[in-house]
Parts: sequence; C-alpha cells; structure tokens
Amino acid sequence: MNFPEQLKYTQEHEWIRLEGDVAVVGITDFAQSELGDIVFVEVETVGKSIAKDAVFGTVEAVKTVSDLFLPVAGEVIEFNTALNNSPELINSDPFGEGWIVKIKPSNVGDLSELMDVATYKSFVAH
Repeated sequence: MNFPEQLKYTQEHEWIRLEGDVAVVGITDFAQSELGDIVFVEVETVGKSIAKDAVFGTVEAVKTVSDLFLPVAGEVIEFNTALNNSPELINSDPFGEGWIVKIKPSNVGDLSELMDVATYKSFVAH
C-alpha cells in the first residue's frame, strides 16, 4: 500500500496536496483497495464553494457507492475529466492520474488540522 509523505489525509480516506494556491484532492490507496473496481465518478460541485467535510461527489464501485468529502473548505475549480472515460485511474494511480478535483481552499491553514502520513498509517491499521 502506498502512503505518500507530502500529502495530508482525512478520516474519510481522502488525500490533499497543495500546489501553490490550489489543492488537489483524491482518495487514498487504502480507500480504492477497500472499494474495489471503480466504475463511475460523479462530481457536480465544480464552481461551488463547499464546506469542510461536506460531500463534493461520489465514487461508484462494482458493489457500493461512496460519498466524497472535501478535506478543507473551498471552491471546487476543476474535475479530472479523464475519470469520465477511465474511472479505473483511481484504482491504478490514486495519487497521480486518479486525482478527483482541484480546489481553491478558503483557508490554507486548515490543512494543518489534517492527518500526516504517520497518523494516517496508524489510523488505517486499526
């Protein structure tokens, strides 16, 4: 299982990476392995400001549908349209080509409240 050091993590198994004043959000390797084969991703919140921990979309796997929660408050500015035709990118490359949205965080300081890699590893081990 892959746990990139430079990311922040949530209890709902989303990850977030700051790139300048934009943050990239996806689901973790642990989450995609628990869900199984992802067949559809829906995000209808582009252009909307979303509260921290609010649902910004869903991921559908063969056996279940799971809500996606925003790690920090902000405006959803982009959806990874490659997922429309290839949702399995989340399974094969959850931290790279399988990113889900880009957001403009309301307060970058909110990232400090999220789990670092050591805390997240411990969290998923229980």
